[in-house]
Amino acid sequence: MEILNNIWTAITTPNIQLINIISVPILLIEITLTMHLFLSIMDLSSTRKQKILYILISWIIGIFTMFIVSQPFNIFINYFMTIFLQYIIFSNPFLKSVISSVLALVIYNLINILMVNPFITIFNINSEQLNSILIYKLCYLIIMYIITIICIIILKKKNLVFQFSDNIDKRNRNIIFANLLFGILAIIIQSITLFYYVDTLPVIITFLSFISLLAYFAISIYSLTRIFKLILTTQKLESATEYNRSLRILHDSVRGFKHDFDNIVTTIGGYVKTNDMSGLKDYYLQLEDDCQRVNNLYLLNPDVINNDGIYNLLTKKYHEADSKNIKVNMTFLLDLSTLHMKIYEFARILGILLDNAIEASNECDEKIINLDFRDDSKNSRQIIRIENTYKNKDVDTEKIFEKGISSKENHTGLGLWEIRKLVKKNNNINLFTSKTDKYFSQQLEIYY
Repeated sequence: MEILNNIWTAITTPNIQLINIISVPILLIEITLTMHLFLSIMDLSSTRKQKILYILISWIIGIFTMFIVSQPFNIFINYFMTIFLQYIIFSNPFLKSVISSVLALVIYNLINILMVNPFITIFNINSEQLNSILIYKLCYLIIMYIITIICIIILKKKNLVFQFSDNIDKRNRNIIFANLLFGILAIIIQSITLFYYVDTLPVIITFLSFISLLAYFAISIYSLTRIFKLILTTQKLESATEYNRSLRILHDSVRGFKHDFDNIVTTIGGYVKTNDMSGLKDYYLQLEDDCQRVNNLYLLNPDVINNDGIYNLLTKKYHEADSKNIKVNMTFLLDLSTLHMKIYEFARILGILLDNAIEASNECDEKIINLDFRDDSKNSRQIIRIENTYKNKDVDTEKIFEKGISSKENHTGLGLWEIRKLVKKNNNINLFTSKTDKYFSQQLEIYY
């Protein structure tokens, strides 16, 4: 009986030491809930290993700041660490990390603001008692965690995912960063106000504080959604423009073939009648080039290349190569919606490799680039192979990836160095470089 009385006394009277002890497992719960919030908001893919790593590192940092930095300022360090760790561990683009972290923290703080004053009023306590008496602290946190879990479930069940685009111009990126900066400042000010003055603030002030943060949250979501919709619409318009361009060229080519069909058949007949197989072979190879060009234009179709960003990239590079009289042979048998890497990183790698292939083949007498996109389901990998004719047969396939190394004049040599960094960053990606007497080849393999 005496033990029960001692326990009851410990949890119903101010006991900072006990609060500090219980804060360690509580911190672990809060980190886990916040992680699930930002993962749900952005529908981020993650492995169990990434989740455990994020929780453990955040927990260690949180414990360190809890006992070294005074409250509530330790919370702000944890806010910024949330963004940094999400960027590092989940390999999330920095802007996306900031957005998802801020939105998760806003939701968490909205719940806090909505609850804290009514809770203190109902139990007739002050903020000091709330933060020093264990029974009040636990009751408050349990209610907060239940509401947070309900929010996470709603986000997942209703599929309320924030649509994000990697292709953002500098102006829009600056606008978004400014918006998020003010959001972080608003959260910091709200947290300080609640920590120091919650027991002296009237309920109406707390309610207005909740409304103001809610209004910021709603307006931010609306404005960010509009910006990303505008970016996606712009990409689709660019895709439509490029597709129309390809269709016009394809239409003209088909019309040309139709117009010349009789002449082509007659010419072939002439070679056959005279049994001139050598002449027929040469004629066929020239005809095959035109057929391949038409086939490539058919493949430059947004229904085949089913990603607006990659479609725009490939069409622009194709027309750039075509303008330099480079023969491009392309095979595209890959569903980009199932690409097992970030489309932003994939576009960077593909753009650099295509630029290098165009520059290298343009120096040759025989200008050829072969592109092959396919899914090798047998070996659980996606393959992108780019090979091109090249002039410098002494090129070192290892040295070209070093920083500042380039075989071209007035080039920084950073392109392939950046690619190697991206490949090392992802444990399911390999890049194999090889060369023959005719072709220099780069094969990107994405494993799943």
